[in-house]
Amino acid sequence: MEKLLELLKDGRSRTLEMLADELGTDTANVSRMLSYLENIGMIRKVSLSAHTCNCGGGSKCSAAECKGCMPQNAAQNMGEMWEVVR
Repeated sequence: MEKLLELLKDGRSRTLEMLADELGTDTANVSRMLSYLENIGMIRKVSLSAHTCNCGGGSKCSAAECKGCMPQNAAQNMGEMWEVVR
């Protein structure tokens, strides 16, 4: 669990398969760990549909509304992103 938290802290997006490979386990186990950590409030899934952008002084926007921050459908092939909240 500690190694998973360290991987999540680096801010990179990863698929479940990538996390499983880095942790030497299977995707089902990684999913269980992520669910547990989310349920106890240690992590939360990052929404890729709404992001902080550089336009408008850091205002919130969505990729559909903001053409300058993220190419259309850019998040489509990214792995899931989680952030450690405590």
